[in-house]
Amino acid sequence: MSGGSSPNAVPPNGGDEQQQYKQRSSALPFGQDIALSSVSGPTYLTAQTLVQQVAYALSDKILAYSPDTFDLDIAARAWQDGQEKNALGDVTGVQSMETRVGAGSIALGYMFSPDFDLSKRHVPQSIIASAASLQHLRLALDQLSLLYDVANPTALQVAAVDYAAETKSGLVTDYCSALTLADELGMGLVSSKDAYEVQHMSLLSTVLASVLPSMHVYDGITVGRETTRVVDVLNVKSLKRTYDAVLDTVKEDLGSKRLTAEGKLSKLMLAFNAELGTEYKCFEYHGHQTPISVMVVFGTVEASLSAQVAEALAKQDVKIGVINVRVYRPFAEEDFIEALAPTVQQITVLGQVKDQAGVVDGSVTSSLYADVIAAVNFQSSTSGREPGVYDIKYARETVWTVAKMEALLRQLNSKPGETPKETIPLQLTSPDTKQYTFWDTAASGSASAPLMLGQMLSDDSSLNVAARSGHDNLVQGGVIRTDLRCSPRSIEAAYSVKEADVVVVAEEKMLKDFTVVSSLKGEGTLLLRVPGWKDEDIEKKLSTPVRKAIAARKLSLFVLDPAASPKASEEPELESYLLQLAFLKIARPEVYESGLKKLQAGGDELEALAKDLEAALKRVDVPESWLTLELEENESLPPPEDLNVNSFSAYEREESEPPTYLRDWATAAKGLSFKEAYGTSIALRPDLGIKTSVIHVKEHRRLTPADYDRNTFHIEFDLGDSGLKYEIGEALGIHAENDRAEVEQFIKWYGLKAEDVVEVPSRDDPDLLENRTVYQALMQNVDIFGRPPKRFYEALSEFASEEKEKNDLLLLGTGGNQEAQVEFKRRAEVDTVTFADILLEYPSAHPSFHDIVRIVNPMKRREYSVASSQKVTPNSISLLIVTVNWQDPKGRERFGQATRYMDALPKGAPVTVSIKPSVMKLPPKTTQPIIMAGLGTGLAPFRAFVQERAWQREQGMPIGDVFLYMGSRHQKEEYLYGEEWEAYQDAGVITLLGRAFSRDQPQKIYIQDRMRQTLGDIRRAYLKDDGAVYLCGPTWPVPEVTSVLEEAVEVEAASQGKKKDGQKEIERLKEEGKYVLEVY
Repeated sequence: MSGGSSPNAVPPNGGDEQQQYKQRSSALPFGQDIALSSVSGPTYLTAQTLVQQVAYALSDKILAYSPDTFDLDIAARAWQDGQEKNALGDVTGVQSMETRVGAGSIALGYMFSPDFDLSKRHVPQSIIASAASLQHLRLALDQLSLLYDVANPTALQVAAVDYAAETKSGLVTDYCSALTLADELGMGLVSSKDAYEVQHMSLLSTVLASVLPSMHVYDGITVGRETTRVVDVLNVKSLKRTYDAVLDTVKEDLGSKRLTAEGKLSKLMLAFNAELGTEYKCFEYHGHQTPISVMVVFGTVEASLSAQVAEALAKQDVKIGVINVRVYRPFAEEDFIEALAPTVQQITVLGQVKDQAGVVDGSVTSSLYADVIAAVNFQSSTSGREPGVYDIKYARETVWTVAKMEALLRQLNSKPGETPKETIPLQLTSPDTKQYTFWDTAASGSASAPLMLGQMLSDDSSLNVAARSGHDNLVQGGVIRTDLRCSPRSIEAAYSVKEADVVVVAEEKMLKDFTVVSSLKGEGTLLLRVPGWKDEDIEKKLSTPVRKAIAARKLSLFVLDPAASPKASEEPELESYLLQLAFLKIARPEVYESGLKKLQAGGDELEALAKDLEAALKRVDVPESWLTLELEENESLPPPEDLNVNSFSAYEREESEPPTYLRDWATAAKGLSFKEAYGTSIALRPDLGIKTSVIHVKEHRRLTPADYDRNTFHIEFDLGDSGLKYEIGEALGIHAENDRAEVEQFIKWYGLKAEDVVEVPSRDDPDLLENRTVYQALMQNVDIFGRPPKRFYEALSEFASEEKEKNDLLLLGTGGNQEAQVEFKRRAEVDTVTFADILLEYPSAHPSFHDIVRIVNPMKRREYSVASSQKVTPNSISLLIVTVNWQDPKGRERFGQATRYMDALPKGAPVTVSIKPSVMKLPPKTTQPIIMAGLGTGLAPFRAFVQERAWQREQGMPIGDVFLYMGSRHQKEEYLYGEEWEAYQDAGVITLLGRAFSRDQPQKIYIQDRMRQTLGDIRRAYLKDDGAVYLCGPTWPVPEVTSVLEEAVEVEAASQGKKKDGQKEIERLKEEGKYVLEVY
């Protein structure tokens, strides 16, 4: 086909062939094998395939170091098995090697073996590897460099990918290994910017191997595995012809002793460009014509994305530019300087380092930074021009997006202290590009649908299609995301789709873990596959945040019910085709009929599916009421993060016995007796993802009178030998227990056996299970006396045997009508009912304990600000607590679980705790003033602050002003730590004590009033002496306290004859950590 063709397109012919369509590897175009002879002209390919084609065509032997599932050599092995000939007329030997220490020895052994055919000494040898293999190849490459004058030209094709178990994503893009190796061993190093030039760069590195051992490195996670249409692909003969022609042109120069490696590189580049008609440079500039700041980058995604963003910003007259380092070694300094515009004042190197520790370690610099600063210093010594050079480091796990790159480039263009202007985010894709995203489980029968659609759409010669898939095998048993882009123009998009026209979700449960809706553009379309769909189930299937987001973005909502298709129900393997037809009907109706014909290819199955589609595909109206839905506490969409690509294929499933929650004592005994066999470990709360400790009550002292209606108490814990360490401002997490008597009463009423061993989710990570008795589980794990959310009512309705109870629970859980919504609100806010209350109220809904564990929330730790400094009390930690208690309309006493638990603790009682970091930190300098405002127990962290300042002064350190504004209702009853504050004031530690007791006089006085009375002191300490303000306690005084600070800013500015916007200035100070809020 003149416009390009897809590889080995296999249209579904019905029956067996439909069932057999399966993605072979994401390293192959559309996941399918491709013949070596088909790699030619305009065609659909992956960069990974093109790399293998160059290596196979020009090499005598390929040594491949490809970890399992990476498939770096999958096409080359298939060509060898098919006896396909290389450019020399031979079958290239492809040998898959293990990645281990001494891995490269076989390459040396092959080249320098006594029986090696010396007539092939000029023939290149290729190594295909991942960046993870380079450390194991180092020793052999070092020896090769020393013996290179008598060795074959050797080129390494390196996929910049490694597996880093300590990272969130798992798979990381690794350029560090290649950069370090090239620098230390003197190897050539070339990088590709995108799939369109990866064949040329593979060829360039092979040509460069005639001068020195060389590497070509390219992205191995996304761009390297994306199927895209590449024009002017060189076939095997053209590759050989170009390779020979370039070397023939420069053969005299390559043998010259006068030319340096950089000089030979320059000659090679000239000959290479002349032969191909290209304009490749060692350093390529993109951006504004007269940039002030330039960023230097290396790597596929980094180069592609930064170049596009810089060009887009240049159109907005943002004077920023990007230099892509195409050839890192030899590093041609003169070419680098030539790429710098005369207007450049600042050069920033975007350099990769191994991990986040390297990013924050000031002693670590990126490899690229050292070369750039050396080149600039050399140039400044001759020209006197010396722009500043800075190093911005990023870890291998960093995933670059358009927004992230734009923010970085805009920041580099801004002046110090300048607040970046709000701008509309860049859209790099052309308006005529259509973007689609598919979410599915990897084991689903419809997982191959998007690639089949991409393959079908690629048959249109007027269209360019790009397809990319990624696997996250750690979520929901394995999730696959596939992005499709279609455009009449070439597509260069080294990032995930963020503004999709259509998103297809084949499993609605994915909406719980991924912000699918946010990846749709406004007024886009969401297609959900939901078997057995019922219109009345919509609020059960779609959470409140999802429904609200759909309405807010004005999305069109479609549902595909495969159960409504008799043909798909009869032959489940046809569901993939039903999904494809539904997609075409919605997303590309203009090609639906032609697409149907292509998919049919003579079979009658799809004709039947097309008829079924009328009943199976339905549009769902989105009511305006979804816009005004109220979210429950802690109810929101998942974080706006993309899928974490941690594999290139679905993991192989092994059928195993499903987990159970109810177990007997014998099961637990086995786990304890045979720890290794059962994977048992004994630890203090092993379920927690944080470090826990056991400490003991040292002091419990009530601070308010016994007859006062508010019980506020000071509790101090002895740290003993727990090893617990804490910092100023941190919080102590209390792992509280339920009330013993209430638990025993519930066990008796519900008919449970207290000693039964059960498996329950932990209170801090529901994905982790632990063995407990029923009694222990109700005491420490299951929040049976907590407040139930709507979803509990809905889940409980499934167990109700009486129809009225079932309907009542369902209405309460889904907010089915206005009356149910009002009733739920009354139950939650007035009656304050608990999970146990609901189970008692609806006796026909009697789930087993197994199901209670599943539908009732796990208990969570409660965090309280620490009220002590460990420098002052090294062996203890203190809290300031107010008990939470009230009476419900039925006259029942209600209590806050954690405060009730602590109030009842006797001296010496053990408590499980953990430390949580906080934003409440002292300023870095002891001389910086601190201004603290606290209401009630909000004084807790300020007691620690004042203790710390007193300790600092005792050590001989100068300290700044300490202002404390405290508020409560009555001085007589609620002057919390009053004697301590006055003692610190007398000692000169507290320099201003503003006490506001709101109800001790006819006119109410609050902390903001005391602050306004001392506005002059605040202006001096806060604004002139670089102080920091802290507000802790309830949220209600935040606007008033903020207003006082804004007034201080404006008054201070006016006193200097200036005008400042107080609101903006306080926002700036807040961002700098000089106005800190910890409110609740």
